[in-house]
Amino acid sequence: MDQFENSGDSLIAPAKDAFDIVPSDSTPLPVATKAIYVGTGGHLVLRTVDGKTDIRLANISNGAILPIRVLAVRQTGTTATDIVGLI
Repeated sequence: MDQFENSGDSLIAPAKDAFDIVPSDSTPLPVATKAIYVGTGGHLVLRTVDGKTDIRLANISNGAILPIRVLAVRQTGTTATDIVGLI
């Protein structure tokens, strides 16, 4: 039973679902994220929901949760793995 089932969702509410992210230089994510979990650290190259260009986040640590809304994670330049989109 989910006692919060009828609660409204918002950007500051905890994620209700998650999906594996496979970095791609051409395919966007199926939905914009609320946050990203990085299982094995490294660099991420991504496009934010309001971004006009890709950005590189360097030296992200293992197990980091990044509160960032993302539309794409690029394969080129991304060295982090075990990436999960939180929605």
